[in-house]
Amino acid sequence: MCHSISSVCVYCASSTKIPAVYFRAAEELGRLLGERGLRVINGAGNIGLMNTLSNATLQAGGTVTGVIPRFMVERGWYHKGLTELIQTETMHERKQRMAALADAVIALPGGCGTLEELSEIITWRQLGLYANPVVILNTNGFYDPLLAFFRRAIDESFMRPQQARLWAVAETPAEAVRLIYTETLWTVRAEPI
Repeated sequence: MCHSISSVCVYCASSTKIPAVYFRAAEELGRLLGERGLRVINGAGNIGLMNTLSNATLQAGGTVTGVIPRFMVERGWYHKGLTELIQTETMHERKQRMAALADAVIALPGGCGTLEELSEIITWRQLGLYANPVVILNTNGFYDPLLAFFRRAIDESFMRPQQARLWAVAETPAEAVRLIYTETLWTVRAEPI
């Protein structure tokens, strides 16, 4: 079952020292989302892929809602040109708010913060707390080790085979955008863990 998309949460790195291929993918994704008039929800950062994604979305006609804890605002770590800035008290509240606002999630490459956000939203989806599509944008094979981990977890029965459908994998930004429209909503069946 496909569903309507008006907003997309994008998890991504704030590092500035990463290879250019990742910046190009973030820029392309932002442009594609912006051209569709979608609202991007992200962590409001003013550097790295987050900054690139936000700028490309805005330049292409989309809007960006940044969600960021107050302590980061006080340190000046936020993008000052976003459509909307939502301040939270905690990191946990930030993640919850971002998910609540989003009709889909796309994860670009990133570090521990991005991995933590992606792991949590997949877990929420597994538990029925978030039903919308989750797409992993595997630029440059970045997520190959994580996908291998997921396969091993399934092979060794830490996860059920059907749980491989909790996420979809895209190799390009265009494929990621297509998948947010075509992936099905997740429904939880009453099964023991």
